[in-house]
Amino acid sequence: MKLLSIEYIPGKEIEALGMVKGTVVQTKNIGRDFMAGMKTLVGGEIVGYTEMLNEARQIAVKRMVDEAKELGADAVIGVMYGSSQVMSGAAEVIAYGTAVKILGDAK
Repeated sequence: MKLLSIEYIPGKEIEALGMVKGTVVQTKNIGRDFMAGMKTLVGGEIVGYTEMLNEARQIAVKRMVDEAKELGADAVIGVMYGSSQVMSGAAEVIAYGTAVKILGDAK
C-alpha cells in the first residue's frame, strides 16, 4: 500500500474512496517519567518518549492502512499526523488521509 502526503499519485488517475484514519492513545510509564525527569536536569533528547511516540505513530498508521484495505484502496494520499494530550500522562496520535483506488495512467 502506498502512503503519500501529496494529494495525488503522479501519472495516475485515481478514485477517492473516503477518509480513513487510525488512532491510538498512549500513556507514559513510571520508568520513562522518572528518566524524563532526570533528563530535564542535564538536557538532551528524552529517548523513552521518542520511542513511545514512534511506536504510537506506527500503530496509528497500521490502523489507517487496515481501514483503507477494508475499502479496497490501493493507496492513501494526503496523509497527515496529529497528536494531542487527552489527559494527564496520555497522548493521542492520529494518522489520517484519503483512501484511493488507482484506475490507471492519467490521460
